[in-house]
Amino acid sequence: MTRRLALLFGCILGTISCSGVQPMPELPVVARVDLERYAGTWYEIASYPNSFQKGCVATKATYSALPGGKVRVLNECRRGSLSAEWDSAVGRAWTVDTATNAKLKVSFFWPFRGDYWVLDLGAEYEYSVVGTPSREYLWILSRSPIMDPVLYQRILETVRRLGFDPQRLRKTQQS
Repeated sequence: MTRRLALLFGCILGTISCSGVQPMPELPVVARVDLERYAGTWYEIASYPNSFQKGCVATKATYSALPGGKVRVLNECRRGSLSAEWDSAVGRAWTVDTATNAKLKVSFFWPFRGDYWVLDLGAEYEYSVVGTPSREYLWILSRSPIMDPVLYQRILETVRRLGFDPQRLRKTQQS
C-alpha cells in the first residue's frame, strides 16, 4: 500500500511519467536578444488561445528597456471588436539568462509570473516568436500588423520543429 501511495504521489507531482508521454526536449532560444532593439511596439499576428486574452483583437505589446535587464511591458487589445475601447495591462519583465537575454520572466501582479522565451527572432527584429518551455503558450509577433504569408508559413514550420502544435494557433484580427 505504501508503494502505491508513493507512486500516486509521484504521478501527481509530475516527477515521473504515468501517461507514457515522453517529456519534451529542452526548448532552445535565440542566441542573443538586444533588449534595446527589442524595445518598441509588437503586433500579435497569432497566438495560442488563453483566458487572459479572451475576446481580444488588435492585440499589441510595447516594451521599454529599463536599467539592469528589466523591461516595462504594456499589453493592449480591444475586447470584442476593433471599435471597442482599449484594454491594457502594465507589467515588468526581467532577464533570467543574461548570457542570451532570450529567457525572461514577466509579471503583471505580484507574486504571479510567467516565462517569456524568445524562440525565433528576425535578423532586423522585424518579427519574434515567443513561447514557454511547457509549450502551453505561444505568440507570433511582428513590428507591423500584417505579416508576409511566406514568412508566416516558415514560422509555422519552426514552431512545429520546436514541439508546438501550429494548428492551435489563432490568427489575431488587426484591422
